[in-house]
Formats: sequence, C-alpha cells, structure tokens
Amino acid sequence: MVAPALSVRSLSKRFELYERPVDRLKQTLWRGRRQFYREFWALREVGFTLSPGQALGVIGRNGSGKSTLLQLVAGTLTPTAGEVEARGRVAALLELGSGFNPEFSGRENVFLNGAILGLSHAEVRALMPELLAFADIGEFVDRPVKTYSSGMALRLAFAVATAVAPHILIVDEALAVGDEAFQRKCFARIEKIRETGTAVLFVSHSPLQILELCDVALLLDGGEMLLIDEPKRVVPEYQRILYAAPDAAVRLRKRIKAEGTAALDRDVATALPAASHTTQPDMAPGAGGQGDESRLAGGFDPDLRSMSTVEYASHGARILAPRITTATGDVVNVLTRGEVYAYSYDVQFLTAARRVRFGMMIKTTTGLELGGGTYPQSGGLDAEIPAGSRLSVRFEFRCHLFTGMYFVNAGVVGEADGTETYLHRLVDAVAFRVRPDNSGKQSGYVDFEVQVAVVRATEVGSA
Repeated sequence: MVAPALSVRSLSKRFELYERPVDRLKQTLWRGRRQFYREFWALREVGFTLSPGQALGVIGRNGSGKSTLLQLVAGTLTPTAGEVEARGRVAALLELGSGFNPEFSGRENVFLNGAILGLSHAEVRALMPELLAFADIGEFVDRPVKTYSSGMALRLAFAVATAVAPHILIVDEALAVGDEAFQRKCFARIEKIRETGTAVLFVSHSPLQILELCDVALLLDGGEMLLIDEPKRVVPEYQRILYAAPDAAVRLRKRIKAEGTAALDRDVATALPAASHTTQPDMAPGAGGQGDESRLAGGFDPDLRSMSTVEYASHGARILAPRITTATGDVVNVLTRGEVYAYSYDVQFLTAARRVRFGMMIKTTTGLELGGGTYPQSGGLDAEIPAGSRLSVRFEFRCHLFTGMYFVNAGVVGEADGTETYLHRLVDAVAFRVRPDNSGKQSGYVDFEVQVAVVRATEVGSA
C-alpha cells in the first residue's frame, strides 16, 4: 500500500483579535490570567489524506478558511491544534512574490528559492535554461523583482516551484492573474508532474477548474469541512450555498455537513479516486454525484436564485416572470445537458410601442456572453402594441452547456419618442446550473457535439 503524500489530522487555527495595540501588551503582562482578545477560529477540525499523483481541490466562499489551510500545510502558519504530515519536498504558490526578495534580481531569487527547496547551487544552475524558457520573461530575469509585473512574478515563481517535480505542490488563487496562454501552460505542467507522483493541493473559485483538474474536492465554509467527495458532487453543493439567500444558506450548510459526516462515517472517503488520469467507472443514479440531484424534484432548486439581478429603468414596458421550463411546462433551474428547455418571460406594455423586439442572452459567472436569441431577428414587430397589452415570449433551446453556473438576461427593445431603445431590461434575470453527468466530457463551457471519425490513410508514397 502506497503511503499518503500528505496527511492532515484535526487541523485547527485560532487567531487572537485585539481591539487596541495596548491590549496585546496587557495580555502579555497578565500572563493569561485575563483575556484581552477575541477568538477567531479560521479553521476547525479539518482532516484528509492525499495520495501521490492525486489532486485535491479546495473550494468555498470568501473567508471560508481556504488560504489558511494552505498556509498551515505549507508551514507558513503554525496550527493551534492538529497536525500536518507531509512526505518529501513541498513547493507552494500562495501569494504573488512570496519567497522572493524584491531587491534581488530574478536570477538571484531563483538560486535562493532553489536552496529553500533543497537544491544545490549546481542543480539550480543545470535547471536554469529550462526554467527560464518556461518563465519566458526575457532580460527581466536580471532585473530586480520589484520592477516585475504581477504576471512576470507569477511566471518565475511557478517555474521555480515546478522545475524539479516536488512531492507536494500547493497552489492558491495565484494562477488567476496569469494570461490565458500561461494558465494553460501551467495546467499542462501540473498534469505532467502528477504523472510522476506529485500530489496537488489546489484552491480555486472556479468550479470548472476544480472539475477538470481535481480527483477529489473539499468544501469549506466558515472554517469547517462540510464535504469531501468527487468534484461533481461537491461543486453543486458549493454553488447552492453561494447563490442561496442567507437564511437558506444556513439550512443548506447544516444539511451538507450532516451528509458529509455520514459519508465519512461510512468510509466513503477511502473510496475516492486515486488520480484523474485513471479511468473511473460510471456512477449509477443515486450513488453520489449525479444521484445527489435526485432530491431536486423536477430539476428545481428552491435555494438557487440570482443574487446579481440588475434592473434597468423602464421606458414604457416591464418584464415579468422570467423562467426556464421543460417541454412539459415545469419550471426548472437545474438543467441536464442535451435536454430541450424554453426560456420565457411576459412583457407588460405601459405605453404603446412600435418595432418591438425581444431578446435573451446566456452568460457565465464572469459575464462572458455564450449566446442567445432575438425575435424578430431584424427590424421589429410590424404591428404597434397598444398600451395595457401583455405579451409572452418563448425561446426554445437545447442545453449544450457543460457543468457550471449560468445566468440569463431578458430585454425588450422598441421605439420610444422615435428613438430605438431598451423599453426594459433585466441582467442576470435567472440563475441556473447544469448538473454533472458521467459522459467524461468537460472542457470549456459549450458542448459542440463533435462527431469523430478515424480514417486509415495509405502511407505517403505507397501505390
């Protein structure tokens, strides 16, 4: 049996918060006989193991304890209780420029960080050409780090951390500042070193990155471990908490924690996959992951709602009751890839309107517009719509989206005082998510349903 690369047991971290600087002095003088601080537990009783080659994604709302956990594992913070057992070399990317002396050049910092990782001067010198080629910062390598942009500092830091595959690689949100091409370069490097046995502890706010990169996901909230399971089960629970109203989030938190504790009691955690590059058997409905969606009758989650709706001023019309429905008319907000749905809303016209057009647009959580539709596609309705009218518009679509959170806009355009303008518009009118499936597909946002054919060609030059 292979020994774990990382073992975390009952890990807790308490911070002492002082209202005034003098209270810290008083606490020292009283030697603990009185307490002049407030206790804040950033982390409580977190435990897990990470096998060689395995990637664990840590996800949670802001302030949930993710960065504290990584700093404890990296050794930059001391735990209040519990222990961390790491086997082998640990490389960490926690904050941009951490471990770099801003007055030293990039090259000097490479040698300094190499020594911290246990590499000799000769080993670092031998790795330098490959390392600098990966970082690709040109002549800046011989300039002080304080002159670097955040992206340049990230490039050099990541190159150093992965120059010699560490036994454990810890990555916080630092990669978010890199450009898209460099992010892909980093993830390709992570995939490569995992094949040699590097375990990865990865924090991200991106559900897609957790789903694509990680074998196991850990949901933290309020410093507590709510759930550890396959990413396709953990990510939907994270999204429910993230987009739920405050009172609903408290109830969800209790339910997820209770189910997560029960799963650990049944030793489900020991059956988690060892590495993403191994083939996983399909899961039957009801067996975690996709089966977890069975509690949502008809695909509607009452705790999922748009918390970012922006309503534009009305110019003679008002959009009402935006909703997504199934072919049978059931309102849903949890969709299944490949199924047909309709996005509908009603429009109440407060004044007469001409050349009216209706529209919708589906967007990602970052605001990326994925596509939508308008009716009519050009011009507008020929007939004038009298004041007091109420129309309903329906856009039918097949869901070609991968697992994730999405939002839909609604807009009505028409002529007001002889000028075309939005009569009314709702941004992020409806929030919905696409449930995980077992197809093995997950890349980007949209499934183009590419059909693959393999053709055996004759060798070039043969008869």
